[in-house]
Amino acid sequence: MNDDQRNAQIEKIANEMLHDNLSVDEEDESKFVKYKDQVKQDCGLNDEDSMKLVYEALLYRKMKTTSSHDYLEKGNEFGAGFS
Repeated sequence: MNDDQRNAQIEKIANEMLHDNLSVDEEDESKFVKYKDQVKQDCGLNDEDSMKLVYEALLYRKMKTTSSHDYLEKGNEFGAGFS
C-alpha cells in the first residue's frame, strides 16, 4: 500500500469512528474490531497491521480535534514519544 492509499484508509476509518461517536480517548480494543475488520477487507492486511492502521486513525482524529496546532509541543498527549 502506498502513502496515498494509507492516508485515504486512515481518513476513511477516522470518519467512520466519528460517525459512530467513538471517543478519541477510547481504549477498549473490542470497540476497534469493526474498524480492524474493515481495514483487513479493504487493504488485505493481517490483524496486527490492520490494528496499527486503526490506531493511526484514532491518533489522527485526536490530533484533528486538539486546540493546539503545535503537535511537537503537545506530542506527549498523543503518546508520540516526543516533547
